[in-house]
Amino acid sequence: MTEGNMTAAQAMPGTALVLGATGGIGGEVAAAMLRRGWRVRALVRNPAKAAAQWQRAGVAQPQWVAGDAMDAASVCAAAHGARVIVHAVNPPGYRHWERLAMPMMESTLAAARATGARIVLPGTVYNYGPDALAHCEAGGVVAEGAAQRPATRKGGIRVQMEARLEHAAAQEGVRTLVVRAGDFFGPHCGNSWFAQGLVKPGRVPASVVQPGRAGIGHQWAYLPDVAETMLRLLERESELGTFARFHMQGHWDADGIAMVRAVQRAVATRTGHAPRLAVFPWWAVGLASPVVPLFRALREMRYVWRQPLRLDNARLLALLDAEPHTPLDDAIAATLSGLGCLPEAAAVHAIAPPAQRA
Repeated sequence: MTEGNMTAAQAMPGTALVLGATGGIGGEVAAAMLRRGWRVRALVRNPAKAAAQWQRAGVAQPQWVAGDAMDAASVCAAAHGARVIVHAVNPPGYRHWERLAMPMMESTLAAARATGARIVLPGTVYNYGPDALAHCEAGGVVAEGAAQRPATRKGGIRVQMEARLEHAAAQEGVRTLVVRAGDFFGPHCGNSWFAQGLVKPGRVPASVVQPGRAGIGHQWAYLPDVAETMLRLLERESELGTFARFHMQGHWDADGIAMVRAVQRAVATRTGHAPRLAVFPWWAVGLASPVVPLFRALREMRYVWRQPLRLDNARLLALLDAEPHTPLDDAIAATLSGLGCLPEAAAVHAIAPPAQRA
């Protein structure tokens, strides 16, 4: 019996393969696994560069393995003996999702079939379109079984990815865990609304940007909490079923202003001066979206800032009793420090060579 086919009781912790360990959620899951005693392999194109960039306090590095998520053979080889494959890899930036995302998923599926490992996929709110948001405007929440009718190209591909995994579970017995959460933030959040929209990494903010309208709620998720949730669910392997999907509540910003106010408090605590509040320049995004892929994607996502979308975590609570939840002010302080947006952290971030930056 391979380790991937063992029950949780027989092989916990075990070996895990993480695809996307140099990214936000992949890195947090890898670090959380290492803290729990898992043996973690991370498939990357450039192991030396990944090792130089790895900055996770309190844990050793994963085993870096050279390979490409587009190449099923290299993913299968890296997954040998694994009981979990974390599929946290995305096409770089916002380019070529249509061409790259599904082949990457097929590589992971091939490895899962070969090893019996469970696939873990971080889910997003962009699977849901305005119809789901209209339900939330009426005071409702979005449960796991809600219809997925996305309004963006990226959301459409994410729906395809989950549908492919659900089909593989039903037809081939490939086990999958999907954990859906709101917009990510955290010390290593990288390509995220927080790090690209609210503040600028590497400098103490003179202003903090509010992307949404005041009074419109928004769903956020602190990356270490998401990783912890995934690990706790994996520890209940025997109760998950072949295909399991859970929603996290994370940090619900009920009035659309709590997140930016927390940033102002954190900066004021360190500097004595709160950054001013600025409005996100949606007009500029609209002008540049025809020629800049990132701006085109941001424009498509605008609807989640104009209507509330709140996830229902009742199913998660029924299994775990409580959702991992770091207090907002603590989470924001750690995030700003990790991004180099507090005085001491900004100084270190500014003088560090590029290869050493998070």
